[in-house]
Amino acid sequence: MKPIYYPEPFRIKSVEPLRILTREEREEKIATAHYNVFALAAGDVYIIDLLTDSGTGAMSSAQWAGVMVGDESYAGADCYYKVQAAAKRVFGLPYVQLVHQGRAAEKVLLPILLEGKKYAIANMHFDTTRAHVELAGARAIDCVVPEALDTTAYYDFKGNMDLGRLEAYIRELGAENIGVIIMTVTNNSAGGQPVSIENLHAARDIAHRHGIKFMIDAARHAENAYFIKQREEAYKNSSIADIVREMFEGADCFTMSAKKDAIVNMGGLIGCRDRAIFELVKQRTISFEGFITYGGMSGRDIEALAVGLEEGIDENYLRYRIGQMQYLAGRLEEAGIPFQSPVGGHAVFVDAKKLLPHIPYYEFPAQALAIELYREAGIRACDIGSYMLGNDPDTGKQLEADFEFTRLAVPRRVYTQSHLDVIADALINIKERADAIKGYKIVEEPPILRHFTAKLAPLG
Repeated sequence: MKPIYYPEPFRIKSVEPLRILTREEREEKIATAHYNVFALAAGDVYIIDLLTDSGTGAMSSAQWAGVMVGDESYAGADCYYKVQAAAKRVFGLPYVQLVHQGRAAEKVLLPILLEGKKYAIANMHFDTTRAHVELAGARAIDCVVPEALDTTAYYDFKGNMDLGRLEAYIRELGAENIGVIIMTVTNNSAGGQPVSIENLHAARDIAHRHGIKFMIDAARHAENAYFIKQREEAYKNSSIADIVREMFEGADCFTMSAKKDAIVNMGGLIGCRDRAIFELVKQRTISFEGFITYGGMSGRDIEALAVGLEEGIDENYLRYRIGQMQYLAGRLEEAGIPFQSPVGGHAVFVDAKKLLPHIPYYEFPAQALAIELYREAGIRACDIGSYMLGNDPDTGKQLEADFEFTRLAVPRRVYTQSHLDVIADALINIKERADAIKGYKIVEEPPILRHFTAKLAPLG
């Protein structure tokens, strides 16, 4: 397809100068980092850092103005009531708790839902969600639709839950053993793929019919709503705000990293429909995050979050935001570089399994491609594959992921079309020598969330 691009619906008022390292310097830096891109100093990354879209976006003038009036009172600050009102207006759940980021929300909420339970089922768990399920003593089961597994085939909603398989899991495992059914929107591990309202509500109804709590991982709710407006016929004339409210209709709870679609550098939310669960959430928040009205955050960040919740659901912004992914994907498609198609909302997920078929999953092809991208152009990306998935918590053996993706996560309102062209050109150069790229082995790793701190060494 011909690359398209929607121009930025904003003007640039401030710039950040950056330095460029030579190829030799980059080779030294990645070796010193033990071939773990998380261990690279940010200053050693060329202009484009695609490690994550979490907390890396550019705040608006309205958000920066909010920073200046943020109330830093320990209890009952004005900004707390502003963010409460904004969150209830956007999502429609009656109880909302501030926390400092998404994994903090999971740390607070998931042990409550999983107490005495053995399993959590999701369309796909992301890394921190899976980790907190396991830390709560349960096991995480993924249940994405089979269409997601074919990265070359078009399907409108590759993030959907496989409803037939969900019912089968409930029969097999026993509803009494399942603490929560989770819908991640968009489905990050499947390639930033959206979930339809029809599928979301069907999964919710299955959960409730069996007496199981239904939770939404809401990190990228706005991007998901935009795809629904574009692809789900019943909602083509609905506003993004109305679609978001419909998505969350009847959900028991949600967790949210506000560092994504609320476009802030720090922040998270927990939403609850049940007051009894909310009371437990508040108790755990005081233990882990601080008092309930600041939830581990500064008042200035809370003020920015209240503004960002509204800005994140602006349709003009979302058209530009997802248009960036479509433009980059279009350039890669023209060059024959495989990726999860159609492109998702926050990133382009390059299919490293197809680009580097000679590297087996246990030598981490997606990590190998991320390292090669840094060597080539100083661009930092990350593995969403077997390296991130880790080892079986019961046997200790390396798990094989459904996908071997190298994720190019684009920060919000940060990069221009010229930056996207640099990314595409670098990958095109890598494709020409793909056969010569070697895999990696792990030489040191922690037991949980190893990809953040593990040390690797090249093979061959």
